[in-house]
Amino acid sequence: MLRRLLLMMALGVMTLGLPAVASAQQKIRMQTAVPSASIYFELLKRYADRVDKMTGGKIKIEVLPDGAIVPAFEILDAVDKGIVEAGYAWTHYWSGKHPAAGLFSNPMAGAGAGLDQLSHVAWLYEGGGNKLLAKLYNDVLKLKIVAHMVQPMGPDPLGWFKRPIKDVADFKQMKYRSPPGITGEIFKEMGIAAVAMPGGEIVPAAQRGTIDAAEWIGPADDRNLGLHTIWKNYYLQGLHQSTDVGEILWNKDWYDTPPADQKAILEAASMASLGETYTFNVARNAQAIVELREKHGVQILDTPKEFFPEFVKATNTVLDRYAAKDAFFKEVLDSQRGFAKTVVPYWTKILDLYSGLGNAALAK
Repeated sequence: MLRRLLLMMALGVMTLGLPAVASAQQKIRMQTAVPSASIYFELLKRYADRVDKMTGGKIKIEVLPDGAIVPAFEILDAVDKGIVEAGYAWTHYWSGKHPAAGLFSNPMAGAGAGLDQLSHVAWLYEGGGNKLLAKLYNDVLKLKIVAHMVQPMGPDPLGWFKRPIKDVADFKQMKYRSPPGITGEIFKEMGIAAVAMPGGEIVPAAQRGTIDAAEWIGPADDRNLGLHTIWKNYYLQGLHQSTDVGEILWNKDWYDTPPADQKAILEAASMASLGETYTFNVARNAQAIVELREKHGVQILDTPKEFFPEFVKATNTVLDRYAAKDAFFKEVLDSQRGFAKTVVPYWTKILDLYSGLGNAALAK
């Protein structure tokens, strides 16, 4: 009788331990919106490696290039439906589902209020932005999504042009690849012919002459995409994505299965990726500029000054139009502008310090 009782107790302990055994290793497929040549694909592989090591091999993430399972603009639905467990893109890719989506990854011209890349990330983490992002996916769009912002990659250059432009009127003569959603509408508000397309289609479209100019992400990624083989006029200062953050999307049904410590690891790995992306961007993009100019004969040009006030004006016109139509859009925009009202005066003075320091060093 005692032996039977001990056996039953042992079986009970083993049964209690089964969930831990079952979750010993989980293999995750992450469908991304970037090609394997992208520096941001490389960063995602580093993220996956970090998660692997931090979880002791319990979560293994296979990072998939653009189009491996679904096209870029279908990633959100694929993650929601569980076709893949995770995805990577930018919230402005979902602007067709709700116009406020783009404000999270890409508040155009800093929400028309001057937010830069760092103050935008500060809004996400300290100004309520991440809570509003969760509200977008779970309450507004009714999707089974958990989002982690991971890659601050802005500012995106204005981009590549088949010939130099001397002013905005010159720009209006060209057909321009821009990001999807409201960003494209802002260019159209300015009278610029803007068309959206995934990154993998830009070079073929340029080769065919379907477009006359295009933006992608930044010097290192643009070089890897091959844009310098088509055009040689590169304008560094862009306002359309003066700040830009990539996100990892998790299927909520899957995300609810790991224990709390593994979820904490996923969050910590995302925060680590934020910091790593800043350092990556500075080093890789600066090196790419030198190579583009010295090896490939690319002209590195400054965006015409009149572009800035015209773009800010068009941005606020379009954003106010959407805010008047949609309560959630207004809630997000008001949050960003309120945060900017406090942060931008201080942070702009700090940026003046670094601009002055850099220019003094260059003048030696």
